[in-house]
Amino acid sequence: MLGAQLRRLRRESGHTPETAARTIRASHAKISRLELGRVGFKERDVADLLTLYGVTDPGERETLLHLARQANVPGWWHKYSDVLPGWFEFYVGLEEAASVIRCYELQFVPSLLQTPEYARSVVLMGNTGRAGDDVERRVDLRMRRQERLEGPEAATLWAVVDEAALRRPTGGAEVMRAQIEYLIEITRRPNITLQIVPLVGSVHPAAGGPFTILRYQAPELPDVVYLEQLTSALYLDKPEDTEAYTQVMNTLCVQAHPASRTTAVLEQLLDELR
Repeated sequence: MLGAQLRRLRRESGHTPETAARTIRASHAKISRLELGRVGFKERDVADLLTLYGVTDPGERETLLHLARQANVPGWWHKYSDVLPGWFEFYVGLEEAASVIRCYELQFVPSLLQTPEYARSVVLMGNTGRAGDDVERRVDLRMRRQERLEGPEAATLWAVVDEAALRRPTGGAEVMRAQIEYLIEITRRPNITLQIVPLVGSVHPAAGGPFTILRYQAPELPDVVYLEQLTSALYLDKPEDTEAYTQVMNTLCVQAHPASRTTAVLEQLLDELR
């Protein structure tokens, strides 16, 4: 995120990578790696680049310098590096820093709303043949991520889930009953909103797959759209991309049952499982 912001500021100020490199006594290659987020940041280098790019507002400078400090501190998720693919490690860090998380799920209950038993079923589905300890660490990581929705600085989660995901008996009927009961309970929290897209209705604009939009409290930071693939992921932060996905998300929210009906829909699904 910091690298992308530095790249944007450099381009907007009309400076070349060579000029930026001379400013921090580095090579063109290092500027490229910095802007791609592939090397660590020295706070002094970031401060010098911000000065070069004409960033004088104290609030904007501090936001970006704070990012530089954060980028160099290992997060709690680093202890799961043995089961955490590098492309997903970026996401966990971005999710941890987000103030608002909006997601659409087509196949599963969103990770941040899963029970341990449901999460275990999903992990086993995609990691057949793995050792038990490996599976449990992946489940533990998923549960640890959910702590972002707790406490005085909890993130706001707005999830839209296709009804098919809630009807699919992931882990069996007992696991699904417990999962739906948990959804009824957790969506009573003021920072969590869940909407369900009904099976009956017109084809919606996100039929292609799930996605997540991450928003940050500092207005200087762009939204990030996360698209997970089988063995990699895409991170989009250009305004034209994030705005397009935001429009799709807004359309989904209109087509889904209103949030006020979520509990009733979940209770009906629960009755059908009994």
